[in-house]
Amino acid sequence: MSEINNPAELYERYFVPAMFRPWAAILVRRAALAPGERALDVACGTGIVAREAAPLLGEQGRIAAVDVNPGMLAVARSLPAPAGAPIDWLEGSALALPVPDGSIGVVLCQHALPFFPDRAAAVRQMRHVLAPRGRAAVIVLQSLARHPLFDLLMRATARSLAVPLAEVITPFSLPDSSDLRGLFDDAGFARVEVVEDSIVARFAEPHRFVSLTVASASAAVPAFAALAAPERAALLAAVGAELAPALAPYREGDTLAVPLFAHVALATA
Repeated sequence: MSEINNPAELYERYFVPAMFRPWAAILVRRAALAPGERALDVACGTGIVAREAAPLLGEQGRIAAVDVNPGMLAVARSLPAPAGAPIDWLEGSALALPVPDGSIGVVLCQHALPFFPDRAAAVRQMRHVLAPRGRAAVIVLQSLARHPLFDLLMRATARSLAVPLAEVITPFSLPDSSDLRGLFDDAGFARVEVVEDSIVARFAEPHRFVSLTVASASAAVPAFAALAAPERAALLAAVGAELAPALAPYREGDTLAVPLFAHVALATA
């Protein structure tokens, strides 16, 4: 992989094939999409969930894909359109979804709920935009305790930044299935089920895994964002050196094979 400076392009080129495409396939399967439905992909990033859903919805279906980050949407729009349902790429917040209330048959959201500044408000928004008997399928990672490699990585990052661990573990910050279920119960969903699922993420170029993952996870951490480029490079190198021995058990040929575990909330309005 050549050097990529655009964070959204890096996300699409490195993280989507390794983990977000496999998770997207699980999410759309769990959602049981039907031809002709209207779907909404909340916090779509570069659009892998929408692209996986489009063929299942067929040409009579439609998808709105919403993200607050214009850079992510620019990459999403630049990629080849999939077969099936057309995709409307919309800039907007999960806290104020830019679609009419009651207009959506199924809401999809992949690994974004922990990042929302008001999770309860985001789930209420999902409920508002759903048609009667519409449904939501939302996937979040389980605890750091189930992900020992990421646990080591996040702890090393927090130490290097001299910040509390909680500031760098946002992707793993909604680990309790009862808390996840409670968000949907409180939003007024009629039926809520939380199931477990897992993948083995396969990261290309293992030598880049630590630096890319730390940079991605820490992008929203003020202490990391405040670092000058040389200091940031030094931190990534230091964390990479510390984690190098821990990578060995996960190496499979030219990839790093890392088990990941998630909860999937399946809720009916």
